[in-house]
Amino acid sequence: MKRFAFTSLIAAGLMVSGLSAQEIKKRQENQQDRIAQGVQSGQLTAGETAHLEKKEAGLNREIRRDRAANGGKLTSQERRQINRQQNKLSRQIYRDKHNAKHQ
Repeated sequence: MKRFAFTSLIAAGLMVSGLSAQEIKKRQENQQDRIAQGVQSGQLTAGETAHLEKKEAGLNREIRRDRAANGGKLTSQERRQINRQQNKLSRQIYRDKHNAKHQ
C-alpha cells in the first residue's frame, strides 16, 4: 500500500509540473498573439512593439536558463516569479494597446 501511495504521489507531482509548463507556454503564446493583434490593428507603434518583444525575449531566456539549471524543471519559486513577470508584461501590453499612440 505504501508503494502505491508513493507512486501515486510521484505521478501527481509529474502531472502538476507538466501542467505548469504547459500553462507557461500557453500564456507566452497568448501574449505573443496579443502583441501581433496590436501591430495588425495599428494599436501598437513600432517602438512599443520592439519594447514588448524585447521584454518577452528576456523572459523566455530567463525561463530557459532556469530550466537548464534545474534539469529541465522550474522550481515553484521560479514559477511564481515567472507568473509575476508575465502579469507585468500583460499589463504593459494592455497599456500600450490602449494609449493614445497609434501607428
